Amino acid sequence: MSFSFTRFGAVLFKEFVQMRRDRITFGMMIGVPIMQLLLFGFAINSDPKHLPTLVEMADQGPVTRAVLMGMKTSAYFNFQGIVTSQEDGDRALRDGSASFVVVIPPGFERDVVRGLAPEILLSTDASDPSAAGAAVGAISGIVDKAVRQTLTGPLHYAASAADPFSVTVHKQYNPEGRTSTNIVPGLLGIILSMTMVMITAVAIVRETERGTMEALIATPVRPFEVMLGKIMPYVLVGYVQTLVFLMAAHFLFEVPFIGSPFAFFAGFNLYIVVNLALGFLISTVAKSQMQAMQISFFTLLPSILLSGFMFPFAGMPGWAQTIGTAIPATHFLRLTRKVMLKGADLADISSDMFAMAIIMLVIVTVALKRYRQTLD
Repeated sequence: MSFSFTRFGAVLFKEFVQMRRDRITFGMMIGVPIMQLLLFGFAINSDPKHLPTLVEMADQGPVTRAVLMGMKTSAYFNFQGIVTSQEDGDRALRDGSASFVVVIPPGFERDVVRGLAPEILLSTDASDPSAAGAAVGAISGIVDKAVRQTLTGPLHYAASAADPFSVTVHKQYNPEGRTSTNIVPGLLGIILSMTMVMITAVAIVRETERGTMEALIATPVRPFEVMLGKIMPYVLVGYVQTLVFLMAAHFLFEVPFIGSPFAFFAGFNLYIVVNLALGFLISTVAKSQMQAMQISFFTLLPSILLSGFMFPFAGMPGWAQTIGTAIPATHFLRLTRKVMLKGADLADISSDMFAMAIIMLVIVTVALKRYRQTLD
C-alpha cells in the first residue's frame, strides 16, 4: 500500500486535537523546560555570597575594624550581629542562623603591635562544604589587605613580620569537608519526596481509571477518612526506605548520627505525611496515571534544585529562597542535617517542624476541597 498524505494528515490532526484536550500534558511539555531554564539560569549559584556571620569581639581597634571591613567588602560575609559567648556562637551555627562566627580574642590589638602573632578564630558550618569553601578561601587576601591598610607608619615594623596575625579556620560538623557527609542526609528527603508523592498520586488515579473509585464514593466514607486510609499504607513504605537508608549511610558512607533519635523520628514522620498529602492533592488534579507522574515530576524538580540539596541555599537570589521556603524538602533537609551532623534535639528543629506543619495544613485543606464526593 502506498503512502497516503490524506491518512497521514488525518492521524496528525487527531494527535493535535488530543494534545489540545490533554492540557496538563501540554502544560508539562512547555512548563518543565521553562522552569529548568529559569532555575539553572537565575537561581542556581555554586559560589554563594552574603552568608550570615556573627562576631564575638573581645577586643577592638584599627586592625580589627580593617579585618571585619575587608570581610564585609568581599561580599562573602553578611554581618548580622554580635554574640557574647562561645556557647551563643555554637548555637547559631547549630541551628543554621549563622554560617560563620568570627572570634576576636582579648588583647588582639596589643599582641599585634608587640609582634606576638595572635590568632583570629573563624568558626564555620562546614556541613555544606561548597557553601563555605569560597568564603574561607578569601580569608588570606582579606588579612593581607588589612595588614597593608593599618600597619603603616610607626607600626610598619609589625607588618614586616612574617605573620602579624593569622586566621584559624575551625570547620565544624564536617571537618574533613567530605561531600558525602552533606549529600547523603539530604538525599533521604529527595528519595522520600519522589516515592511518596508519586506512589500516592498514581495509586489513587489508578483506582479512578479502573472504576473502583465509584464503589468507594458510593459508601458513606468522608473525604478525610478516604485521604487518611489511602496514605497510611505508604507510611510503612517510608519507614522501610528510611531504615534502609540510615543503615547504608552509616555502614557505606560513614555518615554520623549524633543527634536525638526522637527528633529525627518526629521530623521524618511529619515529612512523610506532607508528601503523601501532596500526592493525594495531585491525584485530585490528574486524570490519568501518566498525568499523575508528570505532575509529580514537576513538583520534584524544585525540591532538588531549590531546597539546598544540590546547590547552597544561601547562594540563591531572594525570590528563589522564597519559593524554596515553601517546599517541604527544604525544611526536612535542614532538619536531617541538624540532627545527624550537628547533634540537634527537638528544640533545635522546632522551626523546621513548624514550617512543615504549616505546609501540610495548606496542602491537606486544598486536597480535601478538591476531593469530590461524586464522579463527574
